Amino acid sequence: MTASVTLVLPAWVEEVVDDRGARVPGRLGDDHARMGFVLALARENVDRGDGGPFAAAIFDVTTGSLVAAGVNLVLASKVPIAHAEVVAIAMAGPSLGSYDLRIAGPTELVTSCEPCAMCLGAVPWSGLSRVVAGARDEDARAVGFDEGDKPGDWAAYLRRRGIEVVVDIRRSESAAVIRGYVEAGGHVYNGARGSV
Repeated sequence: MTASVTLVLPAWVEEVVDDRGARVPGRLGDDHARMGFVLALARENVDRGDGGPFAAAIFDVTTGSLVAAGVNLVLASKVPIAHAEVVAIAMAGPSLGSYDLRIAGPTELVTSCEPCAMCLGAVPWSGLSRVVAGARDEDARAVGFDEGDKPGDWAAYLRRRGIEVVVDIRRSESAAVIRGYVEAGGHVYNGARGSV
């Protein structure tokens, strides 16, 4: 059996990128501003009904400019691994011309929620230098999302591999996006719970 998977970001992502000036070096010059951009993507993904309440982006650490954006595409694509972090990492490779994101120098993943078990594994494999997270694992679990089995101190795991980790950036806003999605009737898509 032959199959193929193509992940395509919704067209509105370009509008958010352009409106926020995310490609302009230095425009989103700190963790707070970059997380604001990611949260705008997460909110828009929910508002437009394109997927879950998660978004992520890869930035050049030195210039602060956007390398690639990602939103959760699990529901839209029917691809179980299309989490926002994996989508952003997947989009960054072709953008940089390499599977190793270090080719551009230090790159960072800014994600609206700390990585689940799957996304955590993708971080060191991709060559990222830094991870910035908004909501915590417990914020996602509190409304029913399964974050998988990962090390209790996942940040220490990444730090041992030379990856800087910053947590709780705009945590309350990030957690509110997740809660709002579920409270509005958004589907909590855990593999063990069946399909839509």
